[in-house]
Amino acid sequence: MEKKNILKGVLFVGIGASIYGMLATFVKLAYNEGYTTSEVTTSQFLLGLLGLLVLNFFQTITSKKKLSSPTSKEIRTLMLVGTSLGCTSLFYYIAVQYINVSIAIVLLMQSVWFSVVVESFLTKKLPNTRKIISVVIVLIGTVLATNLVNESLELDWKGIFWGLMAAASYTMTMFTSNTLATHLPVFRKSIIMLCGGSIVIFAFLFFAQIGPLYSDGLKSFYLNFTENTQHIHSFNFSILWKYGLILSLFGTIIPPILFNIGFPNAGLGLGSIVSSLELPVSVTMAFVLLGEKVIFIQWVGIALILFAIVLMNLPKKENKLAEIS
Repeated sequence: MEKKNILKGVLFVGIGASIYGMLATFVKLAYNEGYTTSEVTTSQFLLGLLGLLVLNFFQTITSKKKLSSPTSKEIRTLMLVGTSLGCTSLFYYIAVQYINVSIAIVLLMQSVWFSVVVESFLTKKLPNTRKIISVVIVLIGTVLATNLVNESLELDWKGIFWGLMAAASYTMTMFTSNTLATHLPVFRKSIIMLCGGSIVIFAFLFFAQIGPLYSDGLKSFYLNFTENTQHIHSFNFSILWKYGLILSLFGTIIPPILFNIGFPNAGLGLGSIVSSLELPVSVTMAFVLLGEKVIFIQWVGIALILFAIVLMNLPKKENKLAEIS
């Protein structure tokens, strides 16, 4: 029974990571059709909220026992933490505007070593040797995966900056969402966190697209900030049925549900290893659907990053001995 649960956990986490890995490719396709970052993120979060509300409603009326409700303090905390969800999507999608998906996902995976730094800071302890080695491998793999060894390659610094910002925000999400209000049903907790993320997304929508239409001062400020005039037009509602549905399903509904089911069965260590499938899936999708060029040295870098994730999450020898005894 235990092995079957582990297999179930690995399967759910693997499917969730693979689905999430496809997301950036669809964002890039939406960009190619003229949609903006604010339209993409707004459609994803708006439809995601509606979808989770429907799921929560059916869970509430079909549940045989009374479901836990959050306290006012938990609602405030979860909404605050949820802002990191909005920031991660926003920063990641902005990065994709300036650099290839295959490079943006590598930058997002820097959360692997970001988390080591944060953990060391919070516990006030230096990371162990294996984690330090893993971080070095990740950094070497990143240099190869982004093809920085190619002197003729020019990477837009804006894309690199926003990609690293997305990694930092993603790290915050990982450290907080799995420890807060664990007694709440998955859908209720997700809705509250998504509300916090939506505040960030809707604020960006006003700043980048709606506000500049009606305020010359905000328009001038925005143009000085981005130098990109494509956002200054009325919201294109066709994004909702063209890409919004698939973005909400792949970004805010299906993966979190699968992760919440899978991680408790697979365990955090094994689950983290399996969730790294997001990296090769994302690069492969960009290669197949977008025609992005991914050379051999980049695949070597991706393999090194995956190896580092496995190395970092392998159980310690004493844990193995404890399990045997």
